[in-house]
Amino acid sequence: MESLLSLSFDYLSSFDGGKIRKGLRQLEGLLAQICLSKSSKTPTPDRRRSVAVQPSKEQPPKELSQLKDDPAFREFFKLQEGFEWNVAIRLISCLERLLGKGSNGQNDLLIVSTLDLLQGILLMHPPSRSLFAREIYMNLLLDLLDPTLCPAIHSSALHTLVSALLGTPRNTRTFETLDGLLTVTSLFKSRSASREVKMKSVEFFYFYLMPETPADSGLAIANMHAPSGTGSKWADEEGDTKGTEEKQALLSRHLGNVADLVEDLRESAVFGGMSR
Repeated sequence: MESLLSLSFDYLSSFDGGKIRKGLRQLEGLLAQICLSKSSKTPTPDRRRSVAVQPSKEQPPKELSQLKDDPAFREFFKLQEGFEWNVAIRLISCLERLLGKGSNGQNDLLIVSTLDLLQGILLMHPPSRSLFAREIYMNLLLDLLDPTLCPAIHSSALHTLVSALLGTPRNTRTFETLDGLLTVTSLFKSRSASREVKMKSVEFFYFYLMPETPADSGLAIANMHAPSGTGSKWADEEGDTKGTEEKQALLSRHLGNVADLVEDLRESAVFGGMSR
């Protein structure tokens, strides 16, 4: 697995779009093989490469409870605990380079693909979310919400932002400190924002307004989903938590009718609902 990751990382570090695309496809193939394969054995490099070219469409994805005991996932998760093989860090670096190249059709597609992979990695390896407690990395996601970028990037960036904030109050505090709420609401209000982006923004507001609890910390999630016998080296302070009322007050500085969103959360069981 290390050899495949090393090859993918080499491609991702390139400034050539074709090589970056190849690196992304290799990583996608590896993750697909881990999530879809029914075999209890670690997939071979040849099989992983074949999946990168033609991902399986026959096998349903595994449940997370099944993944954590899968040998391939255990190996992958263990590798992610070290910075050398951490996929999230490499994807973030790739995003930085792609964003610096400006906006054009092919480059935009690469940014969207990179964001989609980053979202998946943050869900598969929750401890990697702690990276976004750092302002430099959170700022990168907020830069991708610039109204001048294409709607596809906005939608993918909002999805990735949710994955980065999920169960990590400290990341949410960083997001707030960097005026993340102003960034998202400005995009929502922008005349150039597409209908889909506006809908994704509203979904983000619902997600943000959910109350936080200490049990939502990244460490708790990592311990829940980590393979047995592994411990997160990425454990960090969970950060102070906020309830819906506090968040409503913050969001109301930039957006009207936030009370209606809160009422929807209580009545419509959005994201599982919340207690009154």
